[in-house]
Amino acid sequence: MAASKPQPLPVLIVGSGSTGLALAQGLRQQRAIVASAVLTAKPQAGFECIVFEKHTPAVGERDWSMGCHWGFPVLKTLLPEHWWPRLQDVHADPHEPPKEWDTLTFLQGDNGNTIAAFPVPNFYRLQRSKLRALLSEELDIRHEKRLANVTYAQDHQSVTAHFSDGTTATGSILIGADGARSTVRHCLLGPQLSLVNTVPYCATFVECSFSREQALFLRSFHPLYLASAHPDNHFGFFSAQHIADPEDPTTWIFKFYISWPSSHEEQEATAHWTDAQRLAQQKEFAKKFCDPWKSAYEWTPDNTPVWYMAMTEWDPGMEGHRWDNHNGLVTLVGDAAHPMTYQRGQGLNHSLTDAGQVRDALVKIRDGADRKQTITEYENSMIERGGDEVRECTRNTALLHDWEKVKHSPFYTKGMAKNH
Repeated sequence: MAASKPQPLPVLIVGSGSTGLALAQGLRQQRAIVASAVLTAKPQAGFECIVFEKHTPAVGERDWSMGCHWGFPVLKTLLPEHWWPRLQDVHADPHEPPKEWDTLTFLQGDNGNTIAAFPVPNFYRLQRSKLRALLSEELDIRHEKRLANVTYAQDHQSVTAHFSDGTTATGSILIGADGARSTVRHCLLGPQLSLVNTVPYCATFVECSFSREQALFLRSFHPLYLASAHPDNHFGFFSAQHIADPEDPTTWIFKFYISWPSSHEEQEATAHWTDAQRLAQQKEFAKKFCDPWKSAYEWTPDNTPVWYMAMTEWDPGMEGHRWDNHNGLVTLVGDAAHPMTYQRGQGLNHSLTDAGQVRDALVKIRDGADRKQTITEYENSMIERGGDEVRECTRNTALLHDWEKVKHSPFYTKGMAKNH
């Protein structure tokens, strides 16, 4: 009797954020995107994937919405075709489909005058928690798996993930999709080269619901999103996080923030601040802002939890940041590869592009292409594209917080359009 053919090793994905889950879905149902044209491949068995997540399934964890615009055609190829209509349920307002063309209005923060209005095609404002829930369906996700180390077989044919609980998993490739402070990136480059760079800007995010009259007033400025630059060198963003019931404005959840220049010394000096102190600082900023920020902060209860964060970046194109992919056995995607500041809404779109390109690369490898060459080609393309965006977004953040230079910012000159 002929020996049975050995089963291929699974693809190991570290991180169950939107990028890792989208990649796993794309591999599971395996449709290819070739040369920017969407093509449906002949039906084949999908790849076996295992997704590892260091946290437990969380209830009440921090949530936010993300802009998906030029990246949405790639997302469409990563989802099973019959799932695509369900993406509407993930939208910030599931009751109103995204417009074919919408307008992002950019205001002067002190007087409310329109500085610019950017046309945005097919802009999906996706709620992260709901997107992850959708993308998690029918996947093998293993929680409480904190990566400790990665090793490679001597024959260069497999990679093994070692977890802090003593367990291991061996696969055909390991893909780091574990966010801006990626452990996979740490394993590849060490503690210094893999460390994110903190830039001198901060933001405090507020999530709140309001009375019927207040909610209707706040949403009257735009049903989904609004941005502003203030002459005090502050930047504001206001968005609808979730519209649960269009007939009951008291169920609407808004998310908003004001960001400001903040030196590393200030960040260190205020590291111990409480939520109440963070919110009080935002309320002081908002007193000089136009609506909707002025009223939203005034109406936000003083005991509302907030989310403070210093802005960070990591440029994969910087000298010394190129990692060894160990004969194509390991690579990075999404924020693990190119964390960037967020004022121009590019992060998710680049991350989905990474997922689509890695899916395509693994299809080529399965069909006979050289693994190291194919993964290296993906990395070359991603590093050029993603590294350029990291640098562009950092420059954009600096210009948006300098009133004299706001109109030179990529946000002002390009809106949401992609660089590549």
